[in-house]
Amino acid sequence: MFPFTKLTDGIVDIRPFEFGEENELYAAVHESLAQLSPWMSWATEKYTRDTARDFIAITRAEWSRGALYAFAIADAHTNQLVGGCGVSHIHPIYKFCNLGYWVRTSRHGAGIAGRATKLAARFAFEKADVIRAEIVIAVGNDASKRVAEKVGAHYEGILLNRMTVREKIYDAYMFSLLPSDFGLVARV
Repeated sequence: MFPFTKLTDGIVDIRPFEFGEENELYAAVHESLAQLSPWMSWATEKYTRDTARDFIAITRAEWSRGALYAFAIADAHTNQLVGGCGVSHIHPIYKFCNLGYWVRTSRHGAGIAGRATKLAARFAFEKADVIRAEIVIAVGNDASKRVAEKVGAHYEGILLNRMTVREKIYDAYMFSLLPSDFGLVARV
C-alpha cells in the first residue's frame, strides 16, 4: 500500500502521480511546451505518453525509497491534473532539497504554483527530514521567479553557471524556504 494520499489547501491538492494518468500528464505537458521547454530539459516535442507512463512508474518507485517526491498538482474540486511539483535531490547529510514546480498553461495566473509550492515545502520539512528547501530558477524564467517571490522564499542571489537546459548554460536565482517560514522548528 502506498503510504501517502494527498495534501490540500482546499483549492489545490498535491498527490503522487497515479498509474493510468499518463494521458492527462501528456496533455498537460504538450499544452505547455512553449512555456516549459526553455526551462525544463524533459519538456520537448519528444515527450510521449510512454514518457509520461515511465515518469509515473519511476517517481512512484523513487517515492517508496524516499529519494524523490514527485507530486501531481490537481484541482481540489475537479481532480484535473494542472501541473507538477517535486521535492528532489534530497541530501541525507546536510538535509536540504530542491523544490520545483510547473503549471499547465491554461491554468496560469491562478496562484496554483504558489499553493502547491507551500504544500510541497511543508511536506519536505515534516516528512522528508530536511531543514532547507532550495528553489533554483534559471535567470530569465520570470514566471517561476515570481512564484518564489510570492510564496515569500528568501532570495539569496545569483549562482553563476548553475544549471543547464539541453545545450544551454544558465546562471540561476537561488531562493530558499525554511521550516520557520511555516511555523516549524528545524530538526537535526
